[in-house]
This record gives sequence, structure tokens and C-alpha cells, in this order.
Amino acid sequence: MFTDESRFTLELDDKSIRIRRKQGTRNQPQNITEHHAFRGGSIMVWTGISLGYHTDLHIFKRGSVTAVRYPDEVLEPIVRLYAGAIGPIFVLMDDNACPHRADIIDDYLESEGIARMAWPAYSPDLNPIENLWDALGRAVPSRFPPPATLNELETALPRGMAIV
Repeated sequence: MFTDESRFTLELDDKSIRIRRKQGTRNQPQNITEHHAFRGGSIMVWTGISLGYHTDLHIFKRGSVTAVRYPDEVLEPIVRLYAGAIGPIFVLMDDNACPHRADIIDDYLESEGIARMAWPAYSPDLNPIENLWDALGRAVPSRFPPPATLNELETALPRGMAIV
């Protein structure tokens, strides 16, 4: 199962915008764009995908994932049950984020007999779940009125996940 976290914000962040310019023209007026400081909240979510299946979207209330929260909110209630249903062929793929590499996480996975895919420390992120995050990030503001509050965003993300 490929797993990952992502942060979704109230402000749209179209990372696909690119500006082409000639070398040495950086500060010319036509190449300067207005940038607003980030104002608004965000929500950290987690999910797992495998062939033909995805877990429910887990929303981290009050902040980000930590090595303390990860086993309590993700590994125990979601990953352990899914691994048990799949059986001995189950392999967990998570990235090298600090909360995933803490000793307590390694100890937990070992105690539960959950195998982890080796993932080189500085490899490019080729996790296929990144495509899901991109699709969800596009689906939420386009399919529904863009969320204006964190509560609306929290409601829109699982609805968007259902159509992605």
C-alpha cells in the first residue's frame, strides 16, 4: 500500500504557472507578478492506495502528523487492519518523512509484522499517490464552490476523494 500525507489550503495554489523570460529581464515590469502573503488555514490529510482500492481520507485535527500521532491515528486503526486483511504479501510504502522514520514507528511495524518497502533517503518522490493528491487538489475547487472556511474544506476533501 502506497501512503502519504498532503496539506490542502484555503487559497488556491496553482503550481503549474510558469513565466518564460529572456535572461537578464527578471526585474522588468512585465515579469513581475503580485504575490499575496498566505492568509488562511490548511488541513493535513493522509490516505493509502493499492491496486483498485484506497483507504478513507484521514484528517489530522489540530496540526500535522507526528511520530506520536502517526501510530495512534493511522497505523493502528487503518494500516494494521488493512495489512491483516491482505495477509503476508502486504508491504507498506511510506516516504522518508521524519514521523515515519522514528524508532517508535519501526518498533510498532516490527511488532505487528508489517513489512516496509525500502525507499532511498534522497530519491525522487515517485510515489503514485502524488497523482491522487494532484487530482484531489484540482477536484475540490472545480467540482464544488471553493471552500471559504476550514470546515468547508474539511467537508469538501472527502467528497472530492469520492469522485477522484
